[in-house]
Amino acid sequence: MSATIELNALDFAGIVRPGDGVMWGQASAEPLPLTAALMAQRHAIGRFSVFLGVTFSDTLKEEHADCVSFSAYCGTGGNRVLAKAGKLDILPSHYSELPGLIASGKLKADVLLLQLAPANERGEYSLSLAHEYLIPAIKAARVVVAEVNEQAPWTCGEYPVREADLDVIVHTSRPPIRYTNPPPGAAELEIARIIAGLVEDGATLQFGLGALPETILAQLADRRDLGVHSGAIGDQVAALMQDGVINNSRKAIDRGQTIAGIMFGGKRLHDFAHNNPQIQFRSCAYTHGADALAHIDHFVALNSAVEVDLTGQINAEVAAGVYVGAVGGAGDFLRAAQRSKGGLPIVALPSTAGRHSRIVAKLGGPVSTPRSDAGIIVTEYGMADLRGASLVERTRRMIAIAHPEQREKLERESRDG
Repeated sequence: MSATIELNALDFAGIVRPGDGVMWGQASAEPLPLTAALMAQRHAIGRFSVFLGVTFSDTLKEEHADCVSFSAYCGTGGNRVLAKAGKLDILPSHYSELPGLIASGKLKADVLLLQLAPANERGEYSLSLAHEYLIPAIKAARVVVAEVNEQAPWTCGEYPVREADLDVIVHTSRPPIRYTNPPPGAAELEIARIIAGLVEDGATLQFGLGALPETILAQLADRRDLGVHSGAIGDQVAALMQDGVINNSRKAIDRGQTIAGIMFGGKRLHDFAHNNPQIQFRSCAYTHGADALAHIDHFVALNSAVEVDLTGQINAEVAAGVYVGAVGGAGDFLRAAQRSKGGLPIVALPSTAGRHSRIVAKLGGPVSTPRSDAGIIVTEYGMADLRGASLVERTRRMIAIAHPEQREKLERESRDG
């Protein structure tokens, strides 16, 4: 039987045990009042660990590492503060593997903190802004503490949460964190134009995080019958669904439904997704799982990278020695798009970051995606289709899409080995 208490009565020292692993929803799904209280009470608990996803808040500070061991699958957003301070351990795992790691106990979720939308007339709470790896975490956790936020959108998903799943409930009413991408630059707009030219009517789309996927989607207003099967969705999905461009009518599975695990967007998306059965949120075992992805034809995977080398090796994790990205779901989706009938495995990135080329002879970080899984690389200078291309041909095609001022240097470095 769950207990409903006031936030100021929440005593984490009686909930979290020394050595426990704590987990919560990422990005806009972070239960902010709970995470703030947990950090404030950390000294009363003793040492424990926290597993993070993308962080949009400023809840976590370097000094919290005096009692908390932080790990994450990514270095995105607020996690970079911890990464730069050397206080963040990284789990370099494919996103599709997270449910199995949680179920096995290799990724500890002893205590789970959730932000939920209030229960409907059937007594079902909603996981609201993020479902994904929270679904296996609910099943694995010893204690589930829920912030029931009156202003969180009620979203449809595979796992309706009931009171029996919850141990402690705290009621709040606050706007969830909303995410707004920065406006695209000239390079992003040109990349979006190139990629939009590849997307045909009836394609099913997947996209990663950031401004570039939103910019690409904004170029697709004249398409018909697009579908979505993605780990994340943003505001442009709501816009294109409202305009009838995305209707999921040609998908072989989940016809008529946009499939996602989490929302990265603002009020427009949150309001559109509220009580909308046309958007279905699923566990990452389904959104990223090979069995489901194998049934999708014309699957277009749109992902980004920190840098790509001349043979197609992709670093999506480390920039200038700091962990900023993730292995994430790119490998899952790029392989699926490679195998999909009419599929397009696309990695897009501006050719430079400041004065530094992002097309490189040698990666400055790890190989997040091997060259054997490389497909189509796009910069503002064009497209390099690496599928079926030899190493010599790959080098030629990659240099052709690098910044013109970098091409001579890259040719020289490629000859020097």
